Formats: sequence, C-alpha cells, structure tokens
Amino acid sequence: MYINRDTTITGKSVILVPYRKEHVLKYHEWMQSTELQLLTASEPLSLEEEYAMQKSWLMDENKCTFIILDRERYQTTGSEVEAMIGDTNLFFANADDRICAEAEIMIAENWARRRKCGWEAMLLMFVYSIEYLNVKQYIVKISYVNVASINMFKNMGFTELSRSDVFKEITFCKIVDNMWITWIKMQLGKYEVKVGSN
Repeated sequence: MYINRDTTITGKSVILVPYRKEHVLKYHEWMQSTELQLLTASEPLSLEEEYAMQKSWLMDENKCTFIILDRERYQTTGSEVEAMIGDTNLFFANADDRICAEAEIMIAENWARRRKCGWEAMLLMFVYSIEYLNVKQYIVKISYVNVASINMFKNMGFTELSRSDVFKEITFCKIVDNMWITWIKMQLGKYEVKVGSN
C-alpha cells in the first residue's frame, strides 16, 4: 500500500517497516520452509515472483504490509535485513472505505518466537490501521494446526465466526470499539508512528 511506504512503527520490542526490495531475498528464504507454508496456508514462489509481489504490494491499495524487525537486533546491527523476524499484513475487500480488514501475522525466525513479538507487532498494526486507515472490523483465518495463533487472537478478544473443514481453518472476528482501543494502547505502552521520509 503506497500510503505506508514511508511509515515506521516502533514498539518496545519490535519495529514495523514497509516491505522493500532489500527485504525480498530473506523473505523468500523464509517461505521455502514447509512449516511456514503450512502455518500461513501459502504456496512457495520463485525469487522473481517474490520481487514482483513486493512491487505490486507497494502499489496495491487493497493490501498493507509491514516487515517486523527485532528492535534490539536492529539497534545493535543497524541492518533491517539482519533484524527481520516476520511480517504482518492487512487485506481489504473494499479499498474505498477500508472498514473491514483481514489480518495476518507471521514470526518466521524461531529464535524470535515465544517472546510476544507477534503479539506486539499485531497490536501495532491494529492501532496504526484504526488511526490511519479507519478500520472498524478485523477478520483472521487461522489453520487448525496453528494453535499459537488461535490462542493469541482469542486473547486479543477475537471470537470464532466459522470453521472450514475444506480449508482446515477457523475464521475469527473482532469489531473495533473504544474499550478495545484503550486495551490495545494499555498493552502496548509507549509506541511511536512515524509517517514520512526517514
């Protein structure tokens, strides 16, 4: 999404940055993992297809994506690629109003899992998209086998809508209200959204 091309969102443990060309090679390496393909219901792409996907996502007003960086590693190395641990995405059925978004989160690096990085990154994406994109409702579709994500979204207040035995996934929903926004901000504590050239 072009609107977030120069946006950086900084939390306590993670930083969200736009998905750029320099991130593609590492992202492509992640997506060769059969485990990640299963958990994210993704098909592997060629490197050329991945570069094309990154470019199309930048301009697609129906998709918003951020690469997740480990803040400590980024501050130590100064390298976004070295600090990459995953990504978070939103998909909009209607780019004109963006009322409802389908959300996704992936922590690809094993060393970054079970450290609440996915939790914080997802909440940062929620607060950004509520405040800057005016999202009013979120949908998530999670594989039956992805127990960690199922539990995470339940703990965020999402409720189950349906199950698909064909796709082996559960659909959860959360409607945005002031109480939930307050809860998100309490969970996050101090965070910063920087819009504009870095």
